[in-house]
Amino acid sequence: MSEPEVVRHPDDEALASAVADELARQIQSAVAERGVAHVVLTGGGIGIKSLIKLREVSDRIGLDWSAVHLWWGDERFLPDRDRDRNETQACEALIDHVGVPSHQVHPMPSSDGADGDQVDHAGTRYSQELAVAARGAGPVPAFDVCLLGVGPDAHVASLFPGLPQVHDDEAAAVGVHDSPKPPPQRVTLTLPSIRAARQVWLLAAGQSKADAVRLGLAGGSVDEAPVAGARGSERTVFWLDEDAASRI
Repeated sequence: MSEPEVVRHPDDEALASAVADELARQIQSAVAERGVAHVVLTGGGIGIKSLIKLREVSDRIGLDWSAVHLWWGDERFLPDRDRDRNETQACEALIDHVGVPSHQVHPMPSSDGADGDQVDHAGTRYSQELAVAARGAGPVPAFDVCLLGVGPDAHVASLFPGLPQVHDDEAAAVGVHDSPKPPPQRVTLTLPSIRAARQVWLLAAGQSKADAVRLGLAGGSVDEAPVAGARGSERTVFWLDEDAASRI
């Protein structure tokens, strides 16, 4: 796993703009080098703001989305199009406005989908979809960039301190039944899936994230701080505003 680096910006607006600019460059580079780009999206305030900025960058430079696959790090297990779903917010911010082929957008299952209210089945279904995209090279495709928000409690995706999913090393994606943050049922990538990414970008803005960022950079126990286990195979970047960086 790569050692983390820190990129600081004065505020969340500058942070989101910088993330968007660099993500557009990474997509272009991946497509040029490998013919395809796999990107894992995140929700949350700074995550969605970054997607809005990416839409603006895409319009400005004419970013080609035809070879881009979009995935999610986690999702609230709610009905399709529920406004609290990360997918819904990402579609409004970015996906509905750029030319990503629909079959290359890979949302996590909803609670009114084929799995009904069985969140564990939903995790298995997403694991299977990831395996198909990996084409025999592993349980998941080698994501070019995996975006992750950082929670004040040091969670990433829906991997929360003290929950057993933090230690799952068999499944690519799993169901979560007892999230301390509502709703209680969620689907999440596991840490091995996150670590399969070439680059993991951890996004944090605001004073409430400062302690979590400190724990994440310290690389301690994932039981206490799952963010400490989120590392990319080639690069790990903590994208921070000055408030989030204040405890480093």
